[in-house]
Amino acid sequence: MASPAMSEELTLVNQEMQTGISRSDALRNLAERTGVDDVYALVAMLIQTDKLGTSIAMSLRSHADSMRTRRRQRAEQLARKASIKLAFPLVFLIFPALLLVILGPAGMQLFRALSAGD
Repeated sequence: MASPAMSEELTLVNQEMQTGISRSDALRNLAERTGVDDVYALVAMLIQTDKLGTSIAMSLRSHADSMRTRRRQRAEQLARKASIKLAFPLVFLIFPALLLVILGPAGMQLFRALSAGD
């Protein structure tokens, strides 16, 4: 099973429908129980498909495409934010240490050369 938690939730939705609760109410209960925005979007799409009588397969394909696009946009946004978050540690922690390692020996030689002349 890929997702046992989602499987349990869908089993609960099925049990609610078997006890006489309408499909749209059972799906709304699913969205309220999970509290996940993506599940709210899925439930809204399923309820709308049920009311309009359109093909569930086509609606699910369309929904999956939009979810992929949203997921990719979120990942790109996080990647853009990562470079900004890395700027301060690089400037204040890594570059000074790097300069010390690179310029340290040259500075010591320059100090010795200037102090030996006295």
